[in-house]
Amino acid sequence: MYGIFMECWVALKLYGGNGALLIMLIASAIYLVATEKSIKKKIVLGIIPLLILVGFLLPVTKIAYVAAFDEGSDTYYRLLWLIPTYVTIAFAACKLIFSLKKSIYQRIAFVAVLAVIAISGSLVYANNNVKVAENLYHIPQHVIDICDEIAPDEGEERVRAAMPSELVHFVRQYSTDILLPFGREMVVTQWDYYNPVYEVMEKPEIIEAKALLEATRETKCSYIVLSEDRKIDAELSDLGLELVNTIHGYKIYRDPVVYSEVG
Repeated sequence: MYGIFMECWVALKLYGGNGALLIMLIASAIYLVATEKSIKKKIVLGIIPLLILVGFLLPVTKIAYVAAFDEGSDTYYRLLWLIPTYVTIAFAACKLIFSLKKSIYQRIAFVAVLAVIAISGSLVYANNNVKVAENLYHIPQHVIDICDEIAPDEGEERVRAAMPSELVHFVRQYSTDILLPFGREMVVTQWDYYNPVYEVMEKPEIIEAKALLEATRETKCSYIVLSEDRKIDAELSDLGLELVNTIHGYKIYRDPVVYSEVG
């Protein structure tokens, strides 16, 4: 039981980041339990968040969750989504500020709350994953250009294209006319699903061209997109594929066999 408790504790700490958010949540919930006169607000914003936090740490809760859901151990942290974290903190902060009698004290409390929020967080725009938008879609421009190159004309059937995993996240955000043999379920490695195209296209250091072609034809891929830097043991054009274009360092091949079947 102690081991399960420690797993729950680690999951809670990871969910809480640097811990400041959890501290503010607990402090806000306790404050509302002690001061809020409305029973409904006290229960929803004070008592329930505390009960969920306590219940989350109980080993029996995790045992029941894992027994009820597949892969429950990996998704157990989602129970914390039930807590109205930001509503509780915001409501408690507003209640504290407006409970003060004099306006000068309200202003001081308001500045103090803002300071706590600013100091406890981080500037999201300083994150390495945040980049200046290249277009109105807020996705990489090279993904748009590749999709526009292979997208079917209006009224035509949708096409299926095998693309590197770094493009997969963005393709469906831009166009539903381009289908993929594998998607996010393969990119998230801890899910450990099997996909024949992903196996030959992403896992080996050097792609086996014939195995890739066999997998993409099996899944009816009309196009194969590969980075120029990706190592492959044979040129796909030598195996009968047509090099349609090279865009932003990505080679776009069309398989005439599949294209004629599904076109």
